[in-house]
Amino acid sequence: MENKKSFIKGVFVGIASIIILTLTIKSSNLFFRRMILNDLSINQKIKEIKYYVDKYSVNEFDKKLAKEGLFMGMVDTLQDQYSYYMPKEIYKEFMQQTEGNYVGIGVIISKTEENNLKINKVFPNSPASDVGLETGDIIKKVEGEAITQENFENITSKIKGEEGTKVNLTILDKDENKEKEISVLRKRLDVPTVEYEILENNIGYINISQFDRVTEQQFKDAFNEIEKKSNGLIVDLRNNPGGLLDVVCKITDLLVPEGTITYIEDKNGRKEYEYSDKNYYNKPLVILVNENSASASEVLAGAVKDYGVGELIGTKTFGKGIVQNIFTLSDGSGLKVTIAKYYTPNGVCIQGTGIEPDYIVENQENTEIDLQLEKAIEVINEKIKN
Repeated sequence: MENKKSFIKGVFVGIASIIILTLTIKSSNLFFRRMILNDLSINQKIKEIKYYVDKYSVNEFDKKLAKEGLFMGMVDTLQDQYSYYMPKEIYKEFMQQTEGNYVGIGVIISKTEENNLKINKVFPNSPASDVGLETGDIIKKVEGEAITQENFENITSKIKGEEGTKVNLTILDKDENKEKEISVLRKRLDVPTVEYEILENNIGYINISQFDRVTEQQFKDAFNEIEKKSNGLIVDLRNNPGGLLDVVCKITDLLVPEGTITYIEDKNGRKEYEYSDKNYYNKPLVILVNENSASASEVLAGAVKDYGVGELIGTKTFGKGIVQNIFTLSDGSGLKVTIAKYYTPNGVCIQGTGIEPDYIVENQENTEIDLQLEKAIEVINEKIKN
């Protein structure tokens, strides 16, 4: 009997304990309950973090930086180095550069595996050329700040700026192999993305440094000047990081016969095609490429190779077979997002693999002899003979 009473008493005590515990949880503060239920919305979590930072942090809270960091972080979760958010100022500078004119020092740069900036080209008569910067020099710091994966877009934008001001760079000189500090004046530049000349035996040579909005007309002017008087043509895409898809397709149209130049395929399997007409440069053609020839450069190189209308000479290309689109947000900031993969006329996506040249030729360091260009001239002269 006593055992039965003890059991009943224990049941009631247990029930009472559960009721008390439930009431305790229900009366706990909102933060604790949400953490248990894991039902915090983004806005709720932002408010709670802001509450504790405002109340306890010894550091000043910058609302603008916090908001920009949040937007950047959202896009960073895509884990795509080609997709990123751009605050207003950076977006404005980015769009100016794609148009082919901007305030800067006059260089084309790319990020190295060591998170430095490599100078791929120095434009003639630019502030960079005035202070002696050369192709191959490495930028280690901008305004004393080292380059990282996280700050890459922000720190490269610091090279640009207000016309008439100077930017301080830490340079690793390629010849002396030592760091030096250099100050470069910023000025407004109309970027000459195309350079051309007539080489021996009336071989035309056109160098395209990048595919900006101004590049189409610059290339057409050079092409029209060279086409009739040349026995063959070399198009140099070495160290060309790419650019605008519509621009490279219009240029490629001049070099390949009628058919597909490229097509892109989005996440839903929808395909969009770019076509060329039947008129093209029907003379010996060579495309020079290297490991820094990327994106739009590979569209042109891939079309020429697939149609068999020219030879590729140099080293394997970078391997960027994806397409980004630029979106202007309502407040003037911008978003760059990977929206599709692109394919060569034969249906090959070169993302991560690149394009193998028909002739693999590597230039030697510490020499001014351009073995790749010499090979291009040799190949075209052989074709002219035949």
